[in-house]
Amino acid sequence: MSQPFDTWMRQVQAGVEDTLATLLPQAGEPPARLHEAMRYAALDGGKRVRPLLVYAAGELHDADRDALARAAAAVEMIHAYSLVHDDMPCMDDDALRRGKPTVHVKYDEATALLVGDALQSQAFLVLSQIAGDAVRTVAMLRLLAEASGSAGMCGGQAIDLASVGITLSLAELERMHRQKTGALLRASVLLGAYCGKLPDAREAAALDAYAAAIGLAFQVVDDVLDATEDTTTLGKTAGKDAADNKPTYVSILGLEQSRALAQKLREEAHRALLPFGDRARRLRELADLIVLRKT
Repeated sequence: MSQPFDTWMRQVQAGVEDTLATLLPQAGEPPARLHEAMRYAALDGGKRVRPLLVYAAGELHDADRDALARAAAAVEMIHAYSLVHDDMPCMDDDALRRGKPTVHVKYDEATALLVGDALQSQAFLVLSQIAGDAVRTVAMLRLLAEASGSAGMCGGQAIDLASVGITLSLAELERMHRQKTGALLRASVLLGAYCGKLPDAREAAALDAYAAAIGLAFQVVDDVLDATEDTTTLGKTAGKDAADNKPTYVSILGLEQSRALAQKLREEAHRALLPFGDRARRLRELADLIVLRKT
């Protein structure tokens, strides 16, 4: 815990990269093209925010390191799969992700579809292999499944697709992003905590409040960056939400109110962590990272 945040973050990111490289199918293993594309989608890119949250929450109760590595890899595989499908022509139709061609551009649409499907399956396989308490493992599998499905990420994406060209209320926009973005961020926090021990009711409520705040903050900042930064900085096509006539926090609240909302959510995240004291230092630092980031 004495390490500077940047040092800790780089070490976790490097460890996650190594774990993913080990737990993903090897590129030469048949079917080679699919496995190569899975590795292309998941490796060598991204901020690894979700794995960082897993590791930060794991520090609340000195979590098992192997369990943390597998949980972090699993949430990153789910996230990578969602990006692959999100970029396809039937969804957002984007050609750039993490500064490189999207999977359907690099390979083809059919391969991209299979990459997403296979990464999702691989995530649950990896999570199921955590050793130890079977009750804990089932709870973790359920948590990730709920966060990924129609009540979580997929449901949020469905609302997003149905909202093009429609004016949403602020409450409707919040509901969409609590599912599309917030659900997997929440799962990341709770999975990290579960790697130590199952949180009691008080701790679970505090972690839920924290995750709810950073989940919305992440999307608010994304909307601000989409409106203010260029494609090179973001590593993806800038201004695409406005071009596609999608509702965003910036389109509803304006730029300055959106920035103010992100700061308010950052403060809420910090308050939620008060019961944990200094054990939650990394979680607080990640809330700051999410709100203050420039990409």
